[in-house]
Amino acid sequence: MILYIVITAVTILLAGAVRIMPNGINHCLGNSPYNLSNKKWSRQQALNGLCLFSIFIILFGVSACRLNVGNDYAKYVEFMHLIAVGAYDYVPTEAGFNALVTVLYAVSGYENFLLVFAVFAFFTILFFLKAMYEQSDSFGFSFFLFMAFGFYFHTFNTVRYYFALALALYSIKYVLKKEWGKFILLVLLGATFHKSLLVIIPLYFLATLPWKKWQLALMAVFCSTFFFLQDFYLKAVVFLYPSYEDTEYLEGGVSWFNILRCTGVLVLALLYYKDAVKDSKRNRFYFYCNLGALVLYVCCSFLPIITRIGYYLNITQILFLPAIVSRIPDKRQKQFFTAAIVLAAVGYFAIYLMRAGNDGIRVLPYQTFMFHDMVPILSDMN
Repeated sequence: MILYIVITAVTILLAGAVRIMPNGINHCLGNSPYNLSNKKWSRQQALNGLCLFSIFIILFGVSACRLNVGNDYAKYVEFMHLIAVGAYDYVPTEAGFNALVTVLYAVSGYENFLLVFAVFAFFTILFFLKAMYEQSDSFGFSFFLFMAFGFYFHTFNTVRYYFALALALYSIKYVLKKEWGKFILLVLLGATFHKSLLVIIPLYFLATLPWKKWQLALMAVFCSTFFFLQDFYLKAVVFLYPSYEDTEYLEGGVSWFNILRCTGVLVLALLYYKDAVKDSKRNRFYFYCNLGALVLYVCCSFLPIITRIGYYLNITQILFLPAIVSRIPDKRQKQFFTAAIVLAAVGYFAIYLMRAGNDGIRVLPYQTFMFHDMVPILSDMN
């Protein structure tokens, strides 16, 4: 736990030294006030590069060196072994993942599962950092939320999904610029590793629409069907994910932390809707993503692992909260809500660390291949 606290503190301090440069999303949309010829920003650019590189190396190193950290680590090692021996009938993973494992094992000359986890860690962290740097109003604030909300430590679990989540966050820049071709191609690529990523095509498109009040009312009526047509929606999920049938994954469950977080962000957004949301296409997109996530967590708790779908929407909170705070006109109110967000995030992080060793999370205790051996997988015991 101390290791995680130190990693979080050090990387947040480094992130605090980063300043948004003109190649961010604001610049892409023609709103950047900075001049690249300015020597001050040239020095800042060098500092940004050093800090970002240091953050990446720290996060990548910790993730790549882990061994049997994460509740499904051993399960992934088992899947990779089955892929290596050609037993694809027992592997539920997508073609892109299977192909990557096959190539990396062939290059290594043995079942080098550590290399596979390292490759996923590399690209997952890369796309998360790139998305925050290019799209956030405050990289330091967004990175703080990324760490405090546990997203980094979540990447130790379900590596395919969190790679897809990183791609989803990065793809938002194409959605905002209406470069739909690039967006679709990126989503299709990511779906070869985790097909749940396909859900962001309709969800992100809906979030870009200029919703009217009567349209929101109709959508609310539609969402009410989730309460009395649960069997129908469960059958649809099982059709898309046959491996969920007759498993504990169909039990669902209410995600109270996500409901509280989405509600808090919604209240703050409504308080400063005119100042921060109304006239900003980008912030309206984040607003509807957060609203959609809240609806999913409240109305669809019966669906298996609803958090996975919801995260594609509420991951935007790490960009949305800095955007709201930066547009609060009153200085004292801005300071108050900044402090409130920081305290809430720190509290969430503390609770997360206390639960980090529980079943279903298991990112503690931290172990590394340098000092520990891999536990036997199912194939080893048969």
